[in-house]
This record gives sequence, structure tokens and C-alpha cells, in this order.
Amino acid sequence: MIHFQLAAGYQQAAPGGVGQGNLFRIHAAASLLTAVFILIKGNSPAFVAAALVMLSAFAAAILSRYVPLPDIGPIPSMYEPVWFTEKVVATVVEGIAGVLSVAGYLQLRKDAGRLRSSRSGSWRNSGAGSSR
Repeated sequence: MIHFQLAAGYQQAAPGGVGQGNLFRIHAAASLLTAVFILIKGNSPAFVAAALVMLSAFAAAILSRYVPLPDIGPIPSMYEPVWFTEKVVATVVEGIAGVLSVAGYLQLRKDAGRLRSSRSGSWRNSGAGSSR
């Protein structure tokens, strides 16, 4: 996990505060938890949680590159107008994971709809109430 690796260097800017390093650690932990949630449950809430974690991190990476946002309460300014290998890899992976999480959620909904329609269709076609 790239965020765990980079966290210590980013925390130096705010050693006693929230700091970007701690935000990296929180995100990495949330990513691991949502991955375990998907593996254990594999349900819609798990995919929604993963999509929120991944797409919020993707958005933060893009914003941190192009928009000089100021400090927001205890959250430091994370403006970093450069791309480097680890940042590119993390951003691409976050984007792909976010899209796959949304796709997983949509697939579960599609499968649930198909299951509902097949159950109601099988009841109608089962001969129940038939005059034969």
C-alpha cells in the first residue's frame, strides 16, 4: 500500500497535528477494511463503501495536483502541483478500484433484479391456478 509507505514523509509537515501522513494512514486502513468487507460480505453496502473510499481518494489526488485548496479546519492544505511515480500509481489504482466497486454494485443490483423477476415468473408459469 503506497499510502502506508509515503505517510511518514508527509507527516513531517504537521508532526503534532492531523497531517497528510495521518490522512494517508487513515485512507490506507479504510481501503484494507473495505477490501475485507467485500471479501467477507460481497454485498451492496460493501461495494458502496469501497466506491466511496476509492473515489474520494482519487478525487483528493486530482484536486491536490490542480487546485490549491487552503487548510480546512484540522486538515492541512495538500496542494502538491507535481506528479511522481508513486502518486501516479496510487491515483490510477484508486480510479480503477472506484470504477470496479461501482461496477460490482451495479452487477449485484442487476443480478437481484433478475432473481426477483425469475422468481415471480416461475410462480406464474408453475401451473398454480391453472385449469389443466
